[in-house]
Amino acid sequence: MTAESAHPALGLDEVVHQRVRLGILAIVHEARRVEFGYLRTQLDLTAGNLSKHLSVLETAGLIEVEKGYEGKRGRTWLTLTPAGESALAAEIGRLKQLIDRVGLATSE
Repeated sequence: MTAESAHPALGLDEVVHQRVRLGILAIVHEARRVEFGYLRTQLDLTAGNLSKHLSVLETAGLIEVEKGYEGKRGRTWLTLTPAGESALAAEIGRLKQLIDRVGLATSE
């Protein structure tokens, strides 16, 4: 099977495609820079669960984690790396191909 004829589902990235991590990447992409607490609230996650997903994304080089202070409170901010932007765009492209393929199959 050639790359052109491979089913789009085969190209989905396991790191990016996981529901929570895809949500993280999408939210950070939209906002450009996001605070940890905002992500935790938006995705309805515990701090520990979110931290584990962020660790996977950071290890993969898809997000950058910046720790600092806002007043006296410690804060963690997240931004997408260029690799993160590319990975998100590629994943969305594959999902669109998959949706188009399913749409063609149902209209036949």
